[in-house]
Amino acid sequence: MKSIRPASAVRLVGVVGVVVCAAAVAVAQQGAGRRAAARGKARQAQKANLPEPPRAWKEHWFEHDQVVRLVGSNDDVAIYFDADVPRQAAKDWIGPFMTRAWRYTKATYGQFGGPDDRLYAIFHQGRYSGGHPSTYFDASHDNRNVTDCGPGPWDQPAYGIPSHEIGHIVEGASRGVHGSPAFGIWKDSKWIELYQYDLYVGLGMEDEARKAFERFTAQSDDFPRPGTHWFRDFFYPAWRDHGRSRLMANFFGLLARHYPKGPEGDGKNLHYTREMNWGEFVHFMSGAAGEDLRPLARKAFGWSPEWEQQFVRARAEFPAVTHGGKKARRK
Repeated sequence: MKSIRPASAVRLVGVVGVVVCAAAVAVAQQGAGRRAAARGKARQAQKANLPEPPRAWKEHWFEHDQVVRLVGSNDDVAIYFDADVPRQAAKDWIGPFMTRAWRYTKATYGQFGGPDDRLYAIFHQGRYSGGHPSTYFDASHDNRNVTDCGPGPWDQPAYGIPSHEIGHIVEGASRGVHGSPAFGIWKDSKWIELYQYDLYVGLGMEDEARKAFERFTAQSDDFPRPGTHWFRDFFYPAWRDHGRSRLMANFFGLLARHYPKGPEGDGKNLHYTREMNWGEFVHFMSGAAGEDLRPLARKAFGWSPEWEQQFVRARAEFPAVTHGGKKARRK
């Protein structure tokens, strides 16, 4: 895992204590080795263009007006603290976790901007409630991928808010398109529960994954109907049975290829031009799964005649989003 150099050396060193299994590399096939070398050269070319993160950054969004200081960075993340966050936290857990989380996120969901696709992670102690994200599309945060988290304390590992905000970056800027057309469906945010659980599983954080699973399985919501268990009855079984992390990576990929888009920012990038309805959501989730997920959605959410009409229209409007030839059985 890429190390982080301390701000005194411009970057962080030794932030991530991950052991690389050299033996596995040694026994890799020669062809795979050549492909890995080619990818490595491409990454090195990209890293050569990485700008150095600023030593100090004046916040200028919402009620935030602090000058935050760079406490460490690498090619994946830049960590900023306000004056009250204990500096040791950067080395103890924030640097290692945010680096691993962002690397996993990019490996799973694709790149987020360039040439500087870092995650700029800001931490406050004793001020500001909760957190918020921003993406490289947003001038409000100087066109950087940002997680801005408070109020702490951060002296002990607290993964929930930082990982939650990374999940919002994924849905708001995945595959080079700005916006989250499904946000009105899953709100803030049932998708994030799956993102966090998958992240902890993917990083081998077994205890965090177990705690997240227990918490999200017990969680119920009043949308789209009272007593809905989003994670237990829909997202988790869809993830478990249809490729795990590939499920939502496929979903965002299908959105980027097929959902209506238009120019934004004087034509500099694309954004989604409308929000999804329920039928479209289940159609695209079915495409991501490779199977008609209406039976699962019916069990989790109910299924109205209006949603069925929307689903039928979505199949006609987006015929390239296929369900793997498997048709749902009516129940």
